Amino acid sequence: MDLKDQLKNLFPEHVPTEEDTPAEKGSNLWLQDDPLLCKYEKRKGKPITIIEGYTGADSDFKQLTKELKKRLSVGGSYKNDRIIIQGDYRDTIMTFLKEKGFKVKRVGG
Repeated sequence: MDLKDQLKNLFPEHVPTEEDTPAEKGSNLWLQDDPLLCKYEKRKGKPITIIEGYTGADSDFKQLTKELKKRLSVGGSYKNDRIIIQGDYRDTIMTFLKEKGFKVKRVGG
């Protein structure tokens, strides 16, 4: 018995609406014409990957940050209109962003 069946047992009169059904992940992100820049740097001797150049809403970029961190199972943050991911994951990030529909440009090596 999955969660939907359990909820139906608890609330038999509830009819699910479109708002209740989960939307496809990433479908509500704004796709831009300009490419996102994917850079590699070392800070304090440790490698990081930086993604910048997004011109959409900050909330969309924060959501993208969360999805990247979860997919790669690494730490990172969103600061100053940039996504900072711990480690050198340029290739993986670029394929992920291309799957989402973004144009990506590799900078620096």
